[in-house]
Amino acid sequence: MSDLDPVKAESRIFPPPAAFAADATISGMDAYYALCAEAEQDYEGFWARLARENLHWYKPFSTTLDETQAPLYKWFEDGLLNVSYNCLDVNLQKGLGDKVALVFEADGGEVTKVSYTELHQKVCQFANGLKSLGVGKGDRVVIYMPMSVEGVVAMQACARIGATHSVVFGGFSAKSLQERIVDVGAVMVITADQQVRGGKHLPLKAIVDEALALGDCQKVRNVVVYQRTGGEVTMAGGRDRWMHDLVAGQSAVCEPEWVSAEHPLFILYTSGSTGKPKGVQHSSGGYLLWAMLTMKWTFDIKPNDVFWCTADIGWVTGHTYITYGPLAVGATEIVFEGIPTYPNAGRFWDMIQKHKATIFYTAPTAIRSLIKAADGDATIHPNKYDLSSLRLLGSVGEPINPEAWMWYYKNIGGEKCPVVDTFWQTETGGHMMTPLPGATPLVPGSCTLALPGIMAAIVDETGHDLPNGQGGILVVKRPWPSMIRTIWGDDERFKKSYFPEEFGGKVYLAGDGAIRNKDTGYFTITGRIDDVLNVSGHRMGTMEIESALVAHPMVAEAAVVGKPDETTGESICAFVVLKRSRPTGDEAKQIATELRNWVAKEIGPIAKPKEIRFGDNLPKTRSGKIMRRLLRVLAKGEEITQDISTLENPAILEQLKQAL
Repeated sequence: MSDLDPVKAESRIFPPPAAFAADATISGMDAYYALCAEAEQDYEGFWARLARENLHWYKPFSTTLDETQAPLYKWFEDGLLNVSYNCLDVNLQKGLGDKVALVFEADGGEVTKVSYTELHQKVCQFANGLKSLGVGKGDRVVIYMPMSVEGVVAMQACARIGATHSVVFGGFSAKSLQERIVDVGAVMVITADQQVRGGKHLPLKAIVDEALALGDCQKVRNVVVYQRTGGEVTMAGGRDRWMHDLVAGQSAVCEPEWVSAEHPLFILYTSGSTGKPKGVQHSSGGYLLWAMLTMKWTFDIKPNDVFWCTADIGWVTGHTYITYGPLAVGATEIVFEGIPTYPNAGRFWDMIQKHKATIFYTAPTAIRSLIKAADGDATIHPNKYDLSSLRLLGSVGEPINPEAWMWYYKNIGGEKCPVVDTFWQTETGGHMMTPLPGATPLVPGSCTLALPGIMAAIVDETGHDLPNGQGGILVVKRPWPSMIRTIWGDDERFKKSYFPEEFGGKVYLAGDGAIRNKDTGYFTITGRIDDVLNVSGHRMGTMEIESALVAHPMVAEAAVVGKPDETTGESICAFVVLKRSRPTGDEAKQIATELRNWVAKEIGPIAKPKEIRFGDNLPKTRSGKIMRRLLRVLAKGEEITQDISTLENPAILEQLKQAL
């Protein structure tokens, strides 16, 4: 990694627009450095001040940080609060009852607007319904729902009564759902009859039935079903009931359950290096504090903003930047049921125009796919839509390559909207490194600097700090309020995964490689530690090679993996999607040669892929994440034995097996 400094190579710098900076929550780098200095000088005092200023406490905390059982850190533990109260009741007290909280657009285009008063009523009624079924503080509830107002209501209702929710993405298989129900010990599943995506009706309740039939789910006493489509479902007597029947006649008042700031708000499963998913456990107080602060700092949220995060509530981005963060700061936000390519690939731009969105937050995968669509059909190019309402753009989920960044900046933001390229993880609860739109000069492809209070560093394999310009392992040296508390039911796995003894047992291991620019100190994420290739003794992050490939005018998307090589130890195998139809035969060989030479020119001959394979797409989960583990298997020529139930396009694997 030390040989490849993508930030150094990237000379384009974009200062914050003067008008934006003048009105920003954090205006100018001096303001940023002042917050960093406050955290450096009095770390606990810094976080205590922010917690008192931003959160409503039923009982104030007296201890800020408890490190006695490190790395099982505790924040504000003796303080009592309620997350739902902070998201809803506080806004009603501020006079925001008539303000629109949610603008929901269904897959078919139907729009529903829900005010803060209405949302509060829905949450209270559903919370009372849950209580009537015996659900209470400390119980775990699995939520397996489509993007919907009801999905947000279900999460907020659990928070209101002190139940811990575990949302499972609506694209997961029955087996994956069953594993999570069993591991978390759920007493209830909340689901829908069907979900609607891209014009298709997809079963949810039937998958829940299948999951429960797989066994070991005896703790599940009730299944509550939101009637989304009216599609035919089987309802088990005594166990299953409709959501609308449950809330009918329930009081619109539900006193919140006041819980410790350390009370588990949710458990969200994420993939690990082993086959068993990890239940990432998050707290109530520290998590909500960071959700609010990043809404204010990163997104510079203002009273009149219309905020749109395109994530699903099944992922952490949908938790922090749909269900909790925007509501905790009294924002108006868009919730979207559908997909970006239905009825055509202009759907996002049409919605921005229609709802006058001011902040747009999406994934690089979506951006790259929409670049390809716009290049192929001029009628859905962003320049055909009025996107003038936008004032800020964001990127989330994976590093964004510089060329996709530039397209986003020019074509969606009209070269006037800062782009906040946010680095964070399920485990961190919220943004860790990101530009601040009113302060940080932007560099395409770089997540720039750590937020105030986040003590990020780059170290070698022994835990020693590395100088700027030298690639290494990303760590965080101090605990922070929104961090993962443990892996549900497995403290030892938590310690081994995130706080390994070889790093002293108190340093958070992000699992990502990174490099800092020699001059600016800006961070660039180079990929997962296991995505670092070693070719002839040269260490290279896959992200750099992928960025070089995607910078070629013909390339829409690329994923790079390593494969064993007798000569070089490891060779580079690239899977490429072009902006045109997939080439075959001699034409494919010719394009592959052109791309190899391009990478050699962009990075150096050592980075040339030994093998390039072309496909119509890359293997992705339904959330759009590229499944690089499968690509590694394909590159080695081995048979795939892993579960591919979460794969959106299994047929693509046959295509990508074919070497040139």
